[in-house]
Amino acid sequence: MSQQQQSSGDAMGLDMENRDPNDINDHIKVAFEDILAEVPGAHAIDCVWRNSYRCFEGGKSCCYKFLTAICGICIALYWGCCFACLAFEHIWCVTPSLSAFRVECGAWRKYYSICMDCFCAPCCETMGLCFSNIKVQNK
Repeated sequence: MSQQQQSSGDAMGLDMENRDPNDINDHIKVAFEDILAEVPGAHAIDCVWRNSYRCFEGGKSCCYKFLTAICGICIALYWGCCFACLAFEHIWCVTPSLSAFRVECGAWRKYYSICMDCFCAPCCETMGLCFSNIKVQNK
């Protein structure tokens, strides 16, 4: 990597060496050893195994670089817009709606509490007084 590329990455706060610092893609195993393996007793000729490794790594590297060169910027732009819309929705719609709902529920809670105190509490108190005179004795 050239000094100019490294310094431009550093200026933007990007780690150009470790591009998955939070290990969000640790489930993707694309190393040759994680994909192809020969068991003892079933080995290919050494030159076949070595060249298979080179073909695998070269093909994977070229294909990945080709796909990212063609699609990477557009896909990054797409996902940036998606998460911007998601953030916008939560900041400007979801959170205010939840706050309004919380306020509205607080009012309904007070109405419900008043109704319970007026209608149910006297009945419960009366039933409590009636049953408070019952005595149970165990023999």
